[in-house]
Amino acid sequence: MKNIHTSGSASKLTHILYAFGNVTNGQCTIGDSYADYDMAYTAANSIDGVADTWDAGALRGSFGQLRKLKRMYPNIKVIWSFGGWTWSGGFGQAAQNPTAFANSCYNLVEDPRWADVFDGIDIDWEYPNACGLSCDTSGPNSYKNLISALRTRFGSSALVTSAITADGSNGGKIDAADYAGAVGSLDWLMPMTYDYFGAFAPQGPTAPHSPLTSYSGIPTQGFNSDAAIQKLKSKGVPASKLLLGVGFYGRGWTGVTQSAPGGTATGAAPGTYEAGIEDYKVLKTRCPANGTVGGTAYAYCGNQWWSYDTPATIGGKMNYARTQGLGGAFFWELSGDTTNGELIGSMRTGLG
Repeated sequence: MKNIHTSGSASKLTHILYAFGNVTNGQCTIGDSYADYDMAYTAANSIDGVADTWDAGALRGSFGQLRKLKRMYPNIKVIWSFGGWTWSGGFGQAAQNPTAFANSCYNLVEDPRWADVFDGIDIDWEYPNACGLSCDTSGPNSYKNLISALRTRFGSSALVTSAITADGSNGGKIDAADYAGAVGSLDWLMPMTYDYFGAFAPQGPTAPHSPLTSYSGIPTQGFNSDAAIQKLKSKGVPASKLLLGVGFYGRGWTGVTQSAPGGTATGAAPGTYEAGIEDYKVLKTRCPANGTVGGTAYAYCGNQWWSYDTPATIGGKMNYARTQGLGGAFFWELSGDTTNGELIGSMRTGLG
């Protein structure tokens, strides 16, 4: 959390999505109590240089640091995000009783211990009536009904937002749920316009994980940012309620023998935390970008092939967001950026 301040990123942010809360037994639940509100930050690690205490009523952990951050930067809003790739399996049960789910979420987000920290709730359901880590069969209306119940419970002054699929293919995940029907209850939608391609297909073909536009040879039609944005707009989602997603990381393969996209591979390139994924701050020096395709960058070094966004390609994406009349842009996630926040700086400058 401290680096959000020291990098200069806090002054460029409007909203922080805190990920993730869990969804279990049809209810919003704590994701990681130790990280969320129990871990004691030392003076050196704390955003304001003051160590956490064990006094009764003291708020520790990430929630406590977010409170301090908001005091330093009163313009920043914080939204608690629930679900994500790993914890979306519980949404199907939640959708069976949207009112009970909404009540549980409100009671958790507005818990007196941290009610001042959060300005609303984000639903990152991967994916309604479609398959993510698990498959959901709750029907095309379940997403709309769940979001509507949240808006009713949280009221008009809270932020209710949602990260959604960016699958722009015909009959794909955007077509599986009524995102347009839900948008009236939402402040904005965030199509996750990244992770289209990667070493989850270990033999390739190599392709950029976050293309802005289609290009000749793209492995799957509709797997690009523009296709997702245009499909959502065609269904009636206002451009002003759509944000463009940017990944602050790359995806890569090893065993690649050609620089151009479309090459074969033998598997995922090594990564710090997970094979096939690496932060921008590492890749910019370890495997510098030497080409662009579909409005994003790629790099070929040794036998590794990586794709990721750079300050220059982010500038192009922000220009797209402006010309399309989008509400703005968002990114996953802060720690992938450099210590001086060059990617968020490019986003802030590009959006004007």
